[in-house]
Order: sequence, then structure tokens, then C-alpha cells
Amino acid sequence: MTDSRIATARLGEHGPEVGVQGLGCMGMSFAYGPTDADASRATLERALELGVTLFDTADAYGAGENEKFLSPFLGAHRDEVVIATKFGLAIHPDDPTKRIIRNDTPYIRRCVEASLKRLDVDVIDLYYMHRRDTAVPIEETVGVMAELVREGKVKQLGLSEVTADELRTAHAVHPIAAVQSEWSLFSRDIEAKVVPAARDLNVTLVPYSPLGRGFLTGSFAKAEDLTADDFRRQQPRYTGENAAANAALLDPIRTVAEGHGATLGQIALAWVQQRASVHGLPIVPIPGTRRPARVEENTAATRIVLTEEELALLEPIASKVAGDRYADMRFASAGRE
Repeated sequence: MTDSRIATARLGEHGPEVGVQGLGCMGMSFAYGPTDADASRATLERALELGVTLFDTADAYGAGENEKFLSPFLGAHRDEVVIATKFGLAIHPDDPTKRIIRNDTPYIRRCVEASLKRLDVDVIDLYYMHRRDTAVPIEETVGVMAELVREGKVKQLGLSEVTADELRTAHAVHPIAAVQSEWSLFSRDIEAKVVPAARDLNVTLVPYSPLGRGFLTGSFAKAEDLTADDFRRQQPRYTGENAAANAALLDPIRTVAEGHGATLGQIALAWVQQRASVHGLPIVPIPGTRRPARVEENTAATRIVLTEEELALLEPIASKVAGDRYADMRFASAGRE
């Protein structure tokens, strides 16, 4: 395993250069079953050694616990890393296990102050609207976010799971550096409209769940393989007949992986990374992991180049996927596009 650092890409037209692959930190505190703090801390350090500089979190991940967990790492490496966090998913007042979407001004202002405190930083490098509250005009939401930039609390703005029209409207209020949406061999809905809009506006795409929440690695075959508290048990494509149908879709990935002496996950990541040249815009996927060995595997995927024949073999997969990516598609841009 080579220790050479990964290449870089720019966030937006005027944002910072970051490693061409970031790290999703959610699972270190939340959603994917039991965690190991020591292993997660070692993962953060190893990622930075390999050139990963964009670290992604949100206030919704463990009700702020993920931001607190990252704070010591950020303090030790503040000048070396770009920290991204988000607002927009609030705890339901009647059920702490559920989330509601909020984009109103008082809420945003409370959220940014709380995130700054938990992260223990003076400024957030990239601040995302996590989800879109359609009851609030996006011009209003981004207007408040732009005020945070002028006040020195935030450097760059991002949006997550927005439609192409929402992105264009938002960008007219204040430049958007990054759009975060699910994008993988299993989830390609953003390619129709969001990706072309991002390319036109010089916005970087930050794909989350590029490994299909682990399903594309072959690490689990159905929701029942996961612990009872695992978030993926709620997602339709990993349950029942959907899971069985989708597991069969991994066969062409295995074929390509064998040809490269690579893992399934590396081929899935290489495919996402290669979307940058296919679509002509910067792409910085943020696979999540809690193990140093896995971040070594993931970053190595940035150096795999798939042939036209291999890309053609993988092309039909997404059209055959069974089940939505969320039980409630209001949480995804595809539900509004």
C-alpha cells in the first residue's frame, strides 16, 4: 500500500483546495451501530496523512456529539483541515428519535453558534443547509447563510440534496461552493439536472454514501445483518426482496474488481471519482469509515482508472436498483426534481 498523498480539487470557484476524497465522520458517533473512539481517532489521523483534508460532520449526527468528537482533532490540525458541518435537521419536539427539517432564520443562527462551540473553532470552513425546508424560500435561507459569511462565522456555503432550480436560485443570492448529494453506482438521479447545473455554476459535487452505505462493498447483504440500532435498517433498498435483488447487482463490480486486483469498494469509489472527467466538474466524495485500514483502501481507489469497457459493464446497475434510498423521499432532491 503506497503512502503517496491523494490529488486535490477546489471547492467551488474561490474555495480551498482539498484532497480529492474527503472523509464522512457521521459513523464515528452515530447511525451505524457500535463505535470505537480510539479507532476513529486513528482513522482521522491516518486520513490526514494520506492527503484527506475535507472532514464532514453535521449537528444532527448524534445530536452534536460528532462535532464534539472531532473538536480535539481539529484543534491539533486546524491549519491543515477543512471542516464542513450542517444545519437543517432538528429533533422532533414530540419524538426524539425523529427529525424535522428547519431552515428558519432564528434556527440557523442558533445552530451556527452551537456548532462553533462544539467544534471549538472560530470559523466554519464550509457550512451546509442539510436539507431543504420548502416552507421557507431558499433565497431567505441562503440570505441568512450569506450574513454568516459577512460576519466571519462561515467561509464557504454548501447545500445538500437540492434540485437544480434550487441550486441556481441559491447561487444567485451568494456563491455556493459545494452541493452534497447521494451519488453512487446505486444512486444516479442527480446526473440528469443537478450535475449539469453545478458544472455551469462552478460548484463542486460532494457525493455522500458513494459506497451505498456499505452495501456496495459487500460488507452486508440485508438489513438483518446489521445491529438493531443501525440506521440502514430503515432504508427500503436494504430490506426484504429489495436487498436480495440488489445484492445480485454486485456481480459486475466483482468482475471489474478482479481485473484490477481491487476490492468491490475500491471499484465503486473509482467509478464515483471518475465522474469528474465524465461530467467535467470537481468531485470530492466523502466515504465514511472508522478504521485506518479502510481509509487506506478508500484513498487508493483515487488512483484506479476504469476502462471504457469496464464503465460500460457498470453502467446498467443503477437502473436496476430496487427500492428508494429513503423511506421518506422528502429528504432527497429527487422527491422534488
